[in-house]
This record gives sequence, structure tokens and C-alpha cells, in this order.
Amino acid sequence: MNSRLANPHEALTPGGLDGLLQQAQQYPPIRVAVVDAQEAHVVGGMLAARDHGLVEPVLVGDVAAIREICQGLGRDCGELQIVPASPEIGTAEQAVRLIETGEVEALAKGWIHTDALMHPVLQRLCTGRRVNHVFVAELPTYPKLLFITNAAIDIAPDLSQKATILQNAIDLARALGVERPKAAALSAIEVAKPAIQSTIDAACLSKMVDRHQIRYAIVDGPLAFDNAISRKAAQIKHIDSPVSGDVDILLAPDLNAANILAKDLEYLAGATLAGIVIGAKVPIMLPSRSDPEAARLAAAALAVVIKHRLAIPPTEQDTEARPGSATNRRDEE
Repeated sequence: MNSRLANPHEALTPGGLDGLLQQAQQYPPIRVAVVDAQEAHVVGGMLAARDHGLVEPVLVGDVAAIREICQGLGRDCGELQIVPASPEIGTAEQAVRLIETGEVEALAKGWIHTDALMHPVLQRLCTGRRVNHVFVAELPTYPKLLFITNAAIDIAPDLSQKATILQNAIDLARALGVERPKAAALSAIEVAKPAIQSTIDAACLSKMVDRHQIRYAIVDGPLAFDNAISRKAAQIKHIDSPVSGDVDILLAPDLNAANILAKDLEYLAGATLAGIVIGAKVPIMLPSRSDPEAARLAAAALAVVIKHRLAIPPTEQDTEARPGSATNRRDEE
């Protein structure tokens, strides 16, 4: 994991993702069903998380392939619980049943597409609160963790959905020690312009904080990415924002923007990304299938902290996370 710069936020999230790992290790490991586990990155990441005392993995998939992968990694899988894939039901369905019977406490995406994993989750593990995705990113060039939402699940959320997505990210940041997160509602420009719907949504989200419809955070928008991340850029453009240069949460206007932003940071700026789904009955680790071991380890630490510290109650405004809603279309990362 990346080393972090000295900064005034160190007390909030000490050591970045290393600090998150330390938080998670204060708790007992959680049992995690790993969906479609027959891939080396998946197995290696889960074994690393087990070695760090974070999880007790239950690997769901092709038993022979999983054992062969363990041997290739030079690891003994004799103590691992491996659940064979059923020809009658999919591996995601099997994993959800393990949740329902109390055999596991969380889910992890293995070598499976996000839409296939999330289909039974949205059918059976909803709480009434919107289910959405957050990347927690650590960068060598930024002095604290960044929470980026929503890079999976919600393709084109409307204003009401964005409000709940943002509140979920705020609650997550607070669970990790950021007492009053600063959030930027992103768009291409910094002024409200009716022709660009994301600017109108961003301006409304900012006002919703004043009306206590969004709580426990400082929210500003619309802000372009440069003005959110750099106070100097904001000053040059004569933007006076309490968020600029000190942002914790980046709310992108849609799935495409969030996903591209996060992966740009990962591959061009050296970010380590921990992907997690919140709002369901259990935490769901949702790394990209190409993510390295460090990202999977960080996602496991996130899941442990969420399991023990984050309780997200249902909201009146968000019942559209129910199965069958048009807004619950999923990506196929």
C-alpha cells in the first residue's frame, strides 16, 4: 500500500489503507463467501486477507480448479472450506443462501461479472436502503483517503438516488473516522447550467445539506474535478469553496464517469482502490477482476470495519433499491 504524505488529516484515517487495516484487525475475522473463486488473483487476495486475520474465506466454485490454484501459489488449501458450484443454481445464488443460513457474514466478488453477482443480492439481501458502490482510494499524491462513488451498480442515478448514494458514502467515511466529510458533487463545469443536468443535481445536493436532507457532511457542487481536488485551481477560477483542495468524497454524475475516474487514478496516478458495496444486509467486496492483492486486502479490511461499525438504516426517500426497479440495472465489469 502507498505511503502517505504528512498532513493534518492523519488523525482521522491514520496510515491511509494501512490504518484501515489496523482498524479492521481490532475485530475478529468475518466469514466471507467468495463467489467464483477459481482464479489466482482471487484466491491469493483471500489468502492474504486470511493471513492478516481479516477473513475466514469460504470459496465457492470449481473445487478442482481452486485446489490447483492453491498448489500453484504454494499454499495449502486443506484448511479452506470450498463449496462446489452447483449445476442447478449459480454460484452467486449459492453464496446468498450461505448468507441467509448464517454460515457467512459477507460476500466477495471473485471471477464473476458484477451484474451476475448483484442479481440475487438485490432480490434477497436488500434493506430498504439503496445499494451502491464506493471505491476507497489511496494515492501517493493526495494527503488522505478519497471515497469515489458510484463506479458500479447505478448506471444513471437521478437526484433522489444521488442523495442516498452520497449519504451512504458519508456514513462510510464517518465509520472510518472522518467526523465531518467534505464531499464534491462533480460535473464538467462549476456553475449550474440547465443544459447539463449533472450541474443542476449537484447544486441541489449542496442545498439539500442546508435543509438537512443530507446529514453530517459539507457538500459543494457543481465542481469540476480540478476544483475539487486542488485549492489552487479553485482560486485561479475565483471559486470560494470549503471543499476545494480538502475533499474526502467525490460523487460522480454517473457510473461511467466514476468508473473511468477511479481507474484513471489507479493506472496513471498509482492509486490503490478498495471496492465495496454498502446498503445491503451484509458488506460486499467488489474489486475489479484485474485488481492486485493489495486492493483485495484493503477491500477485506473495509468489509470487516463495515460489519462491526456501520449500520445504515432505511430512508423514506429510497425504496427504489428493490428488485425490479429500472434504476437497479447493473454494470458488467
